[in-house]
Amino acid sequence: METWAGFCPGLHFSLGIWVVIAAYALLNAEAEITCASCPLPVQLHQEELQLGIRADPTEETANLRSIQVEFKELGVTDQNAGMDGDREAAEDDPQFRKDASWGEIVPLGSSKESVRGSYKPEAVEDAALRRAKRSGSELAEFTDQAGVEAGAEGNRGSMLDGHRSGRSEFRWNRENGRGTGRQDEPKLTSSTFALTGDSAHNHAVVYWSGQNSSVILILTKLYDFHIGSVTESTLWRSTDYGSTYERMNDKVGFKTVLSYLYVLSSNKKKIMVLTDPEFESSVLISTDEGASFQKYRLSFYILSLLFHPTMEDWALAYSHDQKLYSSVDFGRKWQLIHEHVTPNRFYWSVAGLDKEPDLIHMEAHTPDGNVQYITCKVQMCNDANRNYPFPGYIDISSLVVQDDYIFIQVPTSGRATYYVSYKRDSFIQIKLPKYSLPKDLHIVSTDEKQVFAAVQEWNQNDTYNLYLSDTRGIYFTLAMENVKTTRGISGNQMLDLYEVAGIKGMLIANKRQDNQVKTYITYNKGRDWRLLQAPAADLDGNDIHCILPFCSLHLQLQTSENPYVSGTISTKSSAPGIIVATGNIGPELSYNNVGMFISSDAGNSWRPIFEEEHNIWFLDKGGALVAVKQPSVPTRHLWVSFDEGRQWTQHSFSSVPLFVDGVLVEAGAENQIMTFFGHFSHRSEWQLIKIDYKSIFSKKCTEEDYQTWHLHNQGEPCVMGQKQIYMKRRPGNYCMLGKDYSRILSAESCICRAHDFECDYGYERRSDGNCRPAFWFNPSTVSRSCSQGQNYFNSTGYRKVVLNNCTKGVKEIYTARKQQCPNRPPKGLVLTTKDAKLTATLGSNVTFLVHLDEGDSIRTNIQLDFGDGTAVSYSNLSWTEEGIKHMYKSAGIFRVTALAENTLGYDTTTLFLHVTCPVEHVQLLAPFVVIRNKEVNITAVVLPSQSRTVTYFWWLGNNTEPAITLDGSISYTFTSEGMHTITVQVSAANTILQDTKTIAVKEFFKSLLLSFSPNLDEFNPDIPEWRQDVGRVIKKALLQVSDFPEEQMLVAVFPGVPTAAELFLLPSKNQSEGKKKSEEELEQASGIIISALNQNLVEFELKPGVRVIVYNTQLTLAPLVDSSPRHSSSAMLMLLSVVFLGLAVFLIYKFKRKIPWINIYAEVNQEKEQEMIGSVGQGDSTPKITLSEFTTSKELMEKELDARVKRGVGNACESTREIPNCTSV
Repeated sequence: METWAGFCPGLHFSLGIWVVIAAYALLNAEAEITCASCPLPVQLHQEELQLGIRADPTEETANLRSIQVEFKELGVTDQNAGMDGDREAAEDDPQFRKDASWGEIVPLGSSKESVRGSYKPEAVEDAALRRAKRSGSELAEFTDQAGVEAGAEGNRGSMLDGHRSGRSEFRWNRENGRGTGRQDEPKLTSSTFALTGDSAHNHAVVYWSGQNSSVILILTKLYDFHIGSVTESTLWRSTDYGSTYERMNDKVGFKTVLSYLYVLSSNKKKIMVLTDPEFESSVLISTDEGASFQKYRLSFYILSLLFHPTMEDWALAYSHDQKLYSSVDFGRKWQLIHEHVTPNRFYWSVAGLDKEPDLIHMEAHTPDGNVQYITCKVQMCNDANRNYPFPGYIDISSLVVQDDYIFIQVPTSGRATYYVSYKRDSFIQIKLPKYSLPKDLHIVSTDEKQVFAAVQEWNQNDTYNLYLSDTRGIYFTLAMENVKTTRGISGNQMLDLYEVAGIKGMLIANKRQDNQVKTYITYNKGRDWRLLQAPAADLDGNDIHCILPFCSLHLQLQTSENPYVSGTISTKSSAPGIIVATGNIGPELSYNNVGMFISSDAGNSWRPIFEEEHNIWFLDKGGALVAVKQPSVPTRHLWVSFDEGRQWTQHSFSSVPLFVDGVLVEAGAENQIMTFFGHFSHRSEWQLIKIDYKSIFSKKCTEEDYQTWHLHNQGEPCVMGQKQIYMKRRPGNYCMLGKDYSRILSAESCICRAHDFECDYGYERRSDGNCRPAFWFNPSTVSRSCSQGQNYFNSTGYRKVVLNNCTKGVKEIYTARKQQCPNRPPKGLVLTTKDAKLTATLGSNVTFLVHLDEGDSIRTNIQLDFGDGTAVSYSNLSWTEEGIKHMYKSAGIFRVTALAENTLGYDTTTLFLHVTCPVEHVQLLAPFVVIRNKEVNITAVVLPSQSRTVTYFWWLGNNTEPAITLDGSISYTFTSEGMHTITVQVSAANTILQDTKTIAVKEFFKSLLLSFSPNLDEFNPDIPEWRQDVGRVIKKALLQVSDFPEEQMLVAVFPGVPTAAELFLLPSKNQSEGKKKSEEELEQASGIIISALNQNLVEFELKPGVRVIVYNTQLTLAPLVDSSPRHSSSAMLMLLSVVFLGLAVFLIYKFKRKIPWINIYAEVNQEKEQEMIGSVGQGDSTPKITLSEFTTSKELMEKELDARVKRGVGNACESTREIPNCTSV
């Protein structure tokens, strides 16, 4: 999920401006998504407003050059201002986090950045606007990072699909005006200041404190794309609203390179500046609006900062190594809060909802890689003081804390599951229509006592459906299908949805329908939508023949991230009803032949105002409009309208044409000042032009200069259930408001009618306008919480639009009716585990959840059988709301059954739970030599032993695909002679272990059992490497008393003590002389070896002074073995000897506690590795493939063995010796 920048008309004065101009240098900057909301690669500064970047001034003049200017207002807050990600990526694409009220789509799996607690730092990397080479013949390419992509729909003057044709056919001579009655061009008072010496800097950030402060701060930087960092910076400061600026480098240090600047909203005198970590990691703090600074060294590199909404000295810092730090003294000292925190998933407490003001909400990773939602206090965030509001794990980057709501997504296999907490209550699963099957869900807005969510359903690719919730954010109903999206230059998605500022419930959206995109408008929060009526005439007064529904007006709905850079659509709450937008007239939305349009009556009627795209701002609290051409060519004029865009007057703001990079309008509260930023030429320095526009007003407005305006919807005066009358300035009056005068004069409730109600959850609106149950919804279903004798509200299929103020009328008809709860049998019983998994680890608590769709929960008995011989019973369902916990004491697959029963009937359900424990050891038991074409048994011994929960994967011979079994043994027949490798993997829980052996396959062979003098046992550590080395020494000693070929002799030393081994004599590969002669050779060789053994002639030196004698074990002497029946009695004798040894080993184990040296061996033996003999095997170690780490304890293993011995259990996995099955063929 990822953050979407969308529409945000109500962004107030606090947001800063980013102005960027397109340059060739940006083409090699790779953009990535970072967000308030997306689980994508970590980026730097995802919250800051974004700018373009100016190219190296030394490049050829023919090359494109981009200049980046960012404007910010001191005193603006943001709940999560951050710069997250790695350094290089950040320099390419910072994302901002902004108020999700209609400007951004905050996905689940992403975080919402509200304008509530910190300042956004400037970012070198991205472009909000781009300016091309200063040429009058070239168009500029712009990108509004807040909601427009480069070369995509909605770009102001941008290229679409590689071209943009001529403008609208509506012509109008703006140089002469049109009936303005003010032919003489008034002169504006202005002053120009050049940032001397900064012509090489390709990035600038402007901060204006606003309100009554006269301080403006500008940070310019030179970003080097080759090394990916800032190499130079200059801090400028003005104390006279921008008339003059002072260079502040001596105050911060001449060699200090600054990268980001934050201004505290709750106290605009406090400023925090970060240095570039390529040079040093420090923070500079000012408490006097930047007049002086103090530097403090940091032990970490800050990627993002988040200031507390009310406590001015409290801040959170996110570091490059995913650690979260806190400071309570405005950055002077920092304390570690938590490690492994997800980027941009940390939030301060929300006043009125969280009890403690120092509470932190965050998403963090556990050591095993899972993700949890954690809360703790800023200075008490140790393990003992952490809380987990949601029991269980969540999806990464899914925590969103926004207004009254907290959203999370739960990891599931297949379908996504979302949960919401309203006003910090328990989490409840979000209810979307049953078959919406969302691929993606984004939170659009939560600021009007309900949740707007954009959902991409299973059959959608480039469109989303818009859903609206009830007040608690649980039940969602469809508001509009197939809302168009636009992908930005850095890949972020933007929804073509816009809320008109100042008018509650009014939305504009672009919908894709029949391969066409059309613009629709609603006045009741999506209950009803209609097309926009095109203007009746063009700029020259010619009639426009555009008949609905075949032709209408279509608008581009990408907005600027802040009000000082004009987007493609603009409204202002202090100027209700006025909408200015870029659009076109025709059958569908187009990005060719576009013009500028305005509505003065909240979208009921429209007029064209410009044939070309302009940046348009609201001036004087919305009482006037100011327009400036897009900065593709230089200009020295601006146009002002006092009559809602009907007439425009031209004013000169500069004697020399200026390439305008941005305009800062109305930064002071009671002053009339604008600041233009730009360049006079392609290589000139930054120019700042301060304009005092007070002279264009004739007087201050009086009561006679205002009039009433009635909000309506095509003549219908009731909008959102009330009649609203506004006061605003009369169009054409050249008086100055000086303050926000627009207000609702009166609001009278209307009688409720059908359009005041939307379809309730589970209902769909049919073609006749009525709401009917969806095919998947059962309207007779009554909540299980409804008990006999109680009442419930039975839905009529309708619910009142949230914040609709209508009364009486059809309200009683459409409102849910109170009815008595019926007595009914249980139905729809569902049994799940709390984490929605069907596996559990042995020794851990398993929490079962019982859900009943229908039935009297108070009078329904619940029984739960855990399948291991234990069961519980509850008198009613309410006792099971927190879940039923149970711990299994053994591994296995258990049948868990739930039964719900009352006097009217019952319902039952079952699940099968796999309880596993990690495998700690696996040993492959197989003969060293087998007969060709004879079936052989191969066994894998697993410790600790488990039943039915281990899967075995066998690779036998040269097979490339494994045989898979649930049993620890398998039979196999080798059809060809030679050396064959056997590999087994065992999988249990999250662990996979492996063991490998090599088997010699022959037509026949001869074997002898060997024993040794007792002194060998004293030096036997019982590990595979020792057995391999000793086997090689024994073989060498045997070759000294026999001339038998070395390659035909194998020696296998058994694990355990007393030390024993087996000698294998194999026939030669060349048997052309006949089988009988080969058998005779083996008999002759074995006789020679037996004779030498009986005479104690075979010995070897283990270490100086320690000689070991090799004996022949007479009892287990095995005859020649081959595939003929005549040897069956000999094979049986060998088998009996093997069984005898196995019993002996068991007795040793059973009484090992009474024999000290046996006890020592048993303890060591628990740590032994796989058994492998060097002369027949290919390796010594047991490869261990671990999917999740776990610890092994010798004490636990020893206790387990003791318990088994006491129970009298003696099986293969407890044997201390590996007995080769050489004769049972």
